[in-house]
Amino acid sequence: MLPRTLASPIRRYRRQYPVVAIVGPRQSGKTTLARHLFPGHRYLSMENLDTRHMAEDDPRGFLDDNGGNLILDEIQRVPSIFSYLQERVDFEDSPSSYVLTGSQQFLLMERVTQSLAGRIATYQLYPFTLNELRRARLDRDMDAILQIKTVPGGDGEEEDLCRILFSGMYPRIHDKRLDPEKWIENYILTYVERDIRSLVNISNLKTFETFIKICASMSGQLVNQAAISNAAGISQPTVKKWLSLMEASGIVFFLRPHHRNFKKRLIKTPKLYFVDTGVLSSLLSIRNPGQLKTHPLFGNIFETFIISEFYKRIHHIGERPHLYFWRDRTGNEIDLIIESGSRIIPIEIKSSRTYSPAFKAGLSRWMRLEGNTARKGFVLYRGRETVGKTSDIAALPWRRM
Repeated sequence: MLPRTLASPIRRYRRQYPVVAIVGPRQSGKTTLARHLFPGHRYLSMENLDTRHMAEDDPRGFLDDNGGNLILDEIQRVPSIFSYLQERVDFEDSPSSYVLTGSQQFLLMERVTQSLAGRIATYQLYPFTLNELRRARLDRDMDAILQIKTVPGGDGEEEDLCRILFSGMYPRIHDKRLDPEKWIENYILTYVERDIRSLVNISNLKTFETFIKICASMSGQLVNQAAISNAAGISQPTVKKWLSLMEASGIVFFLRPHHRNFKKRLIKTPKLYFVDTGVLSSLLSIRNPGQLKTHPLFGNIFETFIISEFYKRIHHIGERPHLYFWRDRTGNEIDLIIESGSRIIPIEIKSSRTYSPAFKAGLSRWMRLEGNTARKGFVLYRGRETVGKTSDIAALPWRRM
């Protein structure tokens, strides 16, 4: 098993809570991490039909028979068990007695809110980050994430980037050295036909498949519910519901606009991003890494990759990401704004391989706005040279953050 950043915060706090929950998208490595961190716990999967029936038919008897120190995998499949878990942990109160995992985040979180508030430490696990995949030094905190790194480059750098974008970061692809195209194709099929069908009444799954492909074409763009509605042939309330469903199941996330008033009229619509560029590439019908180089949406895919890396890395240190974008009514825009305590760090993302001083223009303009407290900004691009490392705005190869 490749080391996961999230292991550290779980180890740090597992003695303080009777229940630990690891949630995230299907196949992100939740079960593997839980069994690695809690080797003395008995493992029970609610995907197993017999186990699930026993837990559903007699939750109290099920917990009595199996005792404490349990890993309950895919726990959201037996929602009735949460109230009985509350009863047991209130009586026993042993640290990390129950470890819960769940793929469908919103179901698990709803039940946790109702039954286990104050008794549970919840962590979100996503597919690999690049430093996890490369066995590089794992992030410890926000300072480590925002630190400029020393990373050697090579002649195969561009091909390597395209391969990463195409393959995505789901652990099984890399652990088993699987063909990413086929695995991701099956992953999407399973997600649509199994997870979505079990969660919402969709009469025609083909319509949902069309919907997620339309969303893929809009990754890195402002959410336009009217445009999605027209293209998919569904109502805007349905668009809103299905977007929330995709977010809750860990397929997409939204970047909210930064609302600090710098005396500008601001865009208030969020931007849509896919968590994994392998899934995104598959939905865009990209069939090999070479097709990425000339794809008309390459810039959006590259931006999605960079922003999703920050999103995953912050979740994996056990914190909630405070990530935003900024755009005013005249079209001035900052791709990513990271808030960390009192710090505001703006980042521009450029898919060009050649540096241009014009890359810094938007950041310079934004940092001069009255009331802006940001002191350091970055441009991340595909080139090799670092420009202005010690200046207010440093241009860095994307690998250095």
